[in-house]
Amino acid sequence: MANIKFVKEDREVVAADGANLRIKAMENGIEIYKLYGKMMNCGGYGQCGTCMVEITEGMENLSPRTASEDRKFKRKPANYRLACQALVNGSISVVTKP
Repeated sequence: MANIKFVKEDREVVAADGANLRIKAMENGIEIYKLYGKMMNCGGYGQCGTCMVEITEGMENLSPRTASEDRKFKRKPANYRLACQALVNGSISVVTKP
């Protein structure tokens, strides 16, 4: 089991190993999209980049970056991830809408 701490929301969620970060956030009422992303997101396929989050702790507890993330984040720090592409395998801290 993994704990996902959403820093801005001051909430902690428990997830099974291998859980998708985007899905766990949505299941628990954590808003990961800005206004544009609410209307124009790709539904979790890693194409739009609107579910971008910053991992402040536990980066080693996530699945490796996907090719889609590498293309989207050429100029972003290494701790930025697409929530739809990140699988959680341990405790992490997340900043939504960085």
